[in-house]
Amino acid sequence: MTRPSHHALRSALPIILGAGLFVLGLYALYHLLKPVNPADVAAQIRATPVSALAAALGATAIGYVALVCYDWFGLRFIGKTLDRGVVALGGFLGYAFGNTIGVSVVSGGAVRYRIYSAVGLNAFEVAAVSGYIAIALGTGLTLVGVAALALHPGAVGALLPYAPSTIQSVAAATSVLSVALIAWMSATQRSLSVRGYELRIPPPADLAGQLAVTLIDIAAASFALWVLLPAGKPDYTTFVAVYAAATMIGVLSHVPGGVGVFETVVIGTLPASVPAGDAAAALLVFRLVYYLVPFALAFLLVALNELRLASGIGGRLLARSPALKPAFATLHGFSPGLVAAVAFGFGAWLLLITMLPSVRAEAMAEGDLVGTLLLEGGTLASAVAGVGLIIVSHGLARRVSSAWWFAIGALGTGAVASLLNDYGFENAAFLGAGALLLLPFRNAFDRPGRLTAGVFDLAWFATVTGAFLAAAAFFFFVHKTVPYSNDLWSEFSRDSNTPRALRAGLAATAVLFFFGIYLLTRPIRRTPPGDARQEDSAHVAALCAGAEDPLAWLSQTGDKRVLLSASGTAFIMYAVRGGSWIALGDPVGDPTEFEALVSSFVDQAAQSNARPVFYEVSDRHLPLWVELGLTLHKVGEEAVVRLAEFSLAGGRFKAMRAAMNRRRRDGYEFAVLPAPHAPDLIAELRAVSDAWLGGKTGREKGFSVGRFDPDYLGRFDIPVVRKDGRIVAFANILASRRGKHLAVDLMRYLPEESSGLMEYMFLSLIDHYKALGAAEFSLGTAPLSGLSERSVARSWNRFGRLIYRHGGAFYNFEGLRAFKQKFAPDWRPRYLALPPSLSPMRAMGDVALLIAGSARGLIAK
Repeated sequence: MTRPSHHALRSALPIILGAGLFVLGLYALYHLLKPVNPADVAAQIRATPVSALAAALGATAIGYVALVCYDWFGLRFIGKTLDRGVVALGGFLGYAFGNTIGVSVVSGGAVRYRIYSAVGLNAFEVAAVSGYIAIALGTGLTLVGVAALALHPGAVGALLPYAPSTIQSVAAATSVLSVALIAWMSATQRSLSVRGYELRIPPPADLAGQLAVTLIDIAAASFALWVLLPAGKPDYTTFVAVYAAATMIGVLSHVPGGVGVFETVVIGTLPASVPAGDAAAALLVFRLVYYLVPFALAFLLVALNELRLASGIGGRLLARSPALKPAFATLHGFSPGLVAAVAFGFGAWLLLITMLPSVRAEAMAEGDLVGTLLLEGGTLASAVAGVGLIIVSHGLARRVSSAWWFAIGALGTGAVASLLNDYGFENAAFLGAGALLLLPFRNAFDRPGRLTAGVFDLAWFATVTGAFLAAAAFFFFVHKTVPYSNDLWSEFSRDSNTPRALRAGLAATAVLFFFGIYLLTRPIRRTPPGDARQEDSAHVAALCAGAEDPLAWLSQTGDKRVLLSASGTAFIMYAVRGGSWIALGDPVGDPTEFEALVSSFVDQAAQSNARPVFYEVSDRHLPLWVELGLTLHKVGEEAVVRLAEFSLAGGRFKAMRAAMNRRRRDGYEFAVLPAPHAPDLIAELRAVSDAWLGGKTGREKGFSVGRFDPDYLGRFDIPVVRKDGRIVAFANILASRRGKHLAVDLMRYLPEESSGLMEYMFLSLIDHYKALGAAEFSLGTAPLSGLSERSVARSWNRFGRLIYRHGGAFYNFEGLRAFKQKFAPDWRPRYLALPPSLSPMRAMGDVALLIAGSARGLIAK
């Protein structure tokens, strides 16, 4: 198996495994509930005591307070302190969205990154907090569950093929040894190495606090379900073991919220004295209380924030808490993904309610043709609206304006269909409220585009398939008493509940089927957008002059295309190699345009059956790549000299001062020649360039560096070094922000003058531009520098380190970094941003060929 296909399989494996476990969970749950009457489940839900609901809601509130404390202890663990309001906001939203959805831009980690990065934490610190929370939750659930089994070994006896005495002994020994190991590591502050991971335990005081929080969390969550269970349930302490085991299995399944898996384990371990139907009713109410109520509150909070941004309402209240202002400002960023998830949920809900028998039919007169047609039409409309919402959720995630309008219309259609179908005033009000809650999010959907544009990947199809399988399982559960016959398809009457549900399911499946056929057969546009002839060069050059990164000027080399934003105030420069569209550096221009621009680039690459690759992006816009679902791989470090702080004074630079003075005594002269340049000068520079290239084993590079081209060089200042009136070395300087940010690009010198000449030129350049008031001077990137050496690092890091150390026959990686280190620069990371399914080695292969121009060019030093 090739490495790219292995990488793709490894990326798809969690999705396939999660989908498989979800299907098995649905099958097992259907089997457990087969003898249950759906009407009995509905009656049990309606009969739930108010006191039990109040107790479950109270336990949920306590549980979520405890969950927020995980964030607080995680921040203490990494030595960071944040405002309590920020921690409460990040923790609550992270758990409310992560527990219910748990995918993409609305996962707990993504939400925390948004909020905590806005108040000063970097990506690695947020990742450390998320890792702490995951380990604390997993360890706490496991230990509490194992300890509960030691006390009540029969709690999950039906799931384990061992005697209760064996379960009790193993659980007790495991609990004692685990607690002893954790206590010893905490007291001694020693770390434990597990397959290269260094695990460290918080000090005793923090460990005790974390233990208390974990016990409160598990006790509250398990109590919220236990109090809803009917008579005959196990005692509370026994049920804790059942809850812990079911939760852990649900987490390991990778199914969002453990839906289906969690319920199967709980029902399968309850005593026979608990009716399965009553247990199912309790589990449904628990899902509503513990998951959907916090999710609804969190969604309402984000909706109110969107309303505040759009109207200014509540601005004064937020002004009283300045620490919260940047945190709330970040909520707008994950609004599209959140709305997409909500629309998908409404779509799945509409599919499910079309499977329910109609109550209205009982009130209709026999032969009421109009009523029958309305009933039939309402059911079909609900099914089609549900499928439409599921399909359009992908467009909402991409912030497509028409997708938002379609979602509002589909929710309205579903509300009207509910009234026609079953006089379902409650359901119509629910859908109408959903449409109203989406209204404040209007400004989050500002991109033009087709609803069907973009990439529908394996995860999306797996999620859609799961929703349809759930609807199918629900249909068979509700209508299991009706024997199947072909006559059901053509039966139209007031009592034809099963035929109506069958036809609605067929309509929904047909809509999705034909949509899939359209996606598979639509023409692929293979011509990349952008103007390869650079007719908009003047406009792009104006954007480069004001760019934050002077490397934006590499857009003018003539070997790249340019994709402009809709407003023309930002652009991406890129080139095509094989099946990859390779963008260079960060987007340039107005930062508010970057997200839409990058999304457009990714979508258009996908439409052309190409791979989007972002090479040498900086750490300035890390949230952008994270929000778009791209993965980051470090490819090197840029050396940037802070000119205001640089000085040759002191013993550290003694040798460099001596070398520079020696060059001056030997007759070397430095000068900066402003653009434009005379033809005679260009001819003299070409002679130096040709001599420099003649000493190399390959041809001139491109894409990520400039090349000798009179039109290109004519845009920039050219520093030269002369000896005896003859130019022996030159470079060109890229400048942005009115000369405040500078970078050296092309560097050429006569081969016989190589010793120490570039060092003299760099020092002269630093002195020259420091005197002019420039702020920063970039010496360029050291490829493959700074990659992690940890044994648990990604395979790309290990491979990159190997090339960095032993690739001297092709390129002097270590020597280049050592040379730039002489100038005491700041080392700033540069990354490769890719879709998760794309192997970084494959992408870097295309990048290397693009830079070298050919396979032969790869061997050039």
